[in-house]
Amino acid sequence: MQRWRGLEEIPEGWGRSVVTIGSFDGVHRGHQVIIGRAVARARELGVPAVLVTFDPHPSEVVRPGSHPPLLAPHHRRAELAADLGVDAVLILPFTKEFSQLQPAEFVARVLADRLHAAVVVEGPNFRFGHKAAGDVGTLAELGEQHGFTVEVVDRFERGTVGEGRPYSSTLVRRLVAEGDVAGAAEVLGRPHRVEGVVVRGAQRGRELGYPTANVETLPYSAVPADGVYAGWLHAQDEAMPAAISVGTNPQFDGTARTVEAYAIDRVGLDLYGLHVAVDFVAFLRGQERFDTLEGLLERMAIDVKQARELVTPATRG
Repeated sequence: MQRWRGLEEIPEGWGRSVVTIGSFDGVHRGHQVIIGRAVARARELGVPAVLVTFDPHPSEVVRPGSHPPLLAPHHRRAELAADLGVDAVLILPFTKEFSQLQPAEFVARVLADRLHAAVVVEGPNFRFGHKAAGDVGTLAELGEQHGFTVEVVDRFERGTVGEGRPYSSTLVRRLVAEGDVAGAAEVLGRPHRVEGVVVRGAQRGRELGYPTANVETLPYSAVPADGVYAGWLHAQDEAMPAAISVGTNPQFDGTARTVEAYAIDRVGLDLYGLHVAVDFVAFLRGQERFDTLEGLLERMAIDVKQARELVTPATRG
């Protein structure tokens, strides 16, 4: 799959394509329906399918300080899009100048002049251009002028979580913030993941017999609510069952919020300095402060046992 950052990286002579545009944060099941339709149309026409997204999140440029928690960094979105059959991902740097493009300018510059869109596939709530002035109706009108058609994919309704409302990134963020990682996984179609580099912490886990990878998460990451979780630690091309702690370590009067993953039954792992990923499968309990260290150790043993029993290959992200 090709990856471009900015219009200037699109190869000269790029032909017709089927395009879908959006933030696609999390690439949840609703996104997957839209992307899947774009890929299907591209295959029918014998042209590439292109996903267009933005960096940074448009809200941070339009309303500085309002950047939402991110469900997936751009490289992860590209991986997930590739799994769905997308042929190229275009990341458009979202600047103040770019945010002021009128809908007609956006369509001419991006869809017509560079991507030579034959079909554009979007959800019903798609908005674009300065102050979100353009909608799917605007897009269809401009498409008639520039030689492409627009297909609108109906909202994808959710199942058991949230009374059948449409899947959305906002919903996933709320579920993650509440610690409902099982609900988030239902919307995403896979476990929620955070990524980052393993850094040196207080090393108390090592002293207690449960050495953890202290993950310095990427900026704006959507980190689940404080508590203990079962999940997976992905490192060095390996997925390892894990018990994961999120919070400030109240047992030791901590103040910094951390994400620490213990790779169950693994000995001698040295992950310092490596970029790793942590998948959250199930919430086990909230953070607690125990009366004694022995009480903490007893609870940690139970946590590890529960995590080991809950995490199976079928839950791997």
